[in-house]
Order: sequence, then structure tokens, then C-alpha cells
Amino acid sequence: MFGAAACGTSEAGQAPPSSIAVPTTTASAPTTTLAPTTTTTAPPTTTTTTTTSAPPSTTAVEYARNEAVYFSSPVGGFECGIISLPTRTEAGCQGATTPIPARPENCMVNWGNGIRVTGNGPGEFLCSGGPVYTSGVSAADSVLPVGDKVSSFGFTCKSEAKGVTCVKDDTGHGFRIATDSNDTF
Repeated sequence: MFGAAACGTSEAGQAPPSSIAVPTTTASAPTTTLAPTTTTTAPPTTTTTTTTSAPPSTTAVEYARNEAVYFSSPVGGFECGIISLPTRTEAGCQGATTPIPARPENCMVNWGNGIRVTGNGPGEFLCSGGPVYTSGVSAADSVLPVGDKVSSFGFTCKSEAKGVTCVKDDTGHGFRIATDSNDTF
């Protein structure tokens, strides 16, 4: 006498519904006996997905720029803004002010044409190759009337009788700029 066994599963994880015929022999006449059907269940499959953060899309960066605030001072001709750039967020004003500290050696372009404050400490003079705080939409952005304030990105700027003061709200660091004086703090 001999036996045979079958292993396997269908695509649904079930054994085929048929039985396996196992021939047996005896001294009289051959007979066929059916072996019982065996069902095997496969363990559930686990899938792990790993995601990595993608850099901000162009749309996200443009949206951040759309949250920027641009304005002109009523006196002194300062162009100011609170902006978010890919590498930093800041408030600043550009225009002629005095006194201007000595140009640092690492500034190879225009020096002292404005002041800015970032989240990294006191206000500082600008080293820039051109206008930074302008919407670029018109020759001059809307005038912020004396005494009014604007806030965005955690910065607040106030228009004053002689110039503009901008402050990083959570640190108190900032600057005051006017045609004949300025202060960084």
C-alpha cells in the first residue's frame, strides 16, 4: 500500500476543492479510496510603507510669499516688508539712513541701504544687490500711515513720525530706521 499527499493553496489562500485519489491494492480486486480534503490558511500579509518628507513644492513657497507684507513709509522714502524666503523669515526696510557702520569685508555688493531683523538676533544692516522689500507690482507699495502697524510671520512693523520700527514678536529684537538716525536692538 502507498499514499500520496499534496500541498498548495489557490490564489485565495485555500486548497483546491477537489479530492486526491489514492489507489490501493488488495488480493482480490483493486479499489480506489478518496483521501480527505485538507485546507491550509496562509498567515496575513503585512505591508510596511516608508515615506520621506519632500521639499516644499513651488506652490507652497509661492503661497508663503503671498503672505508677505509690503509697505512704504510716509516719511523718509523707506520701502519695507515682512517676508518669508526659503532660507529665512525677516522684516526689513530699505532707504537712506545715517550713520552707517563700516562695510564688513564679506559684503561685496551694496552696503548700508537698509536694516533687517531675522529670528537670529538683533537687527542688522543690509548687504544686498538690489531691492528686497518691494512687491515689485508698482513703483511704490502702499503707504502705512503714521501710527499704524502691520504683522505677519511673527514680526510687527509700526510706522512712526520719523521712520519705521520693526520687531520680532517673540524675542523683542528689531530695529528703528529714519533718515537721520537708526537703532538696532
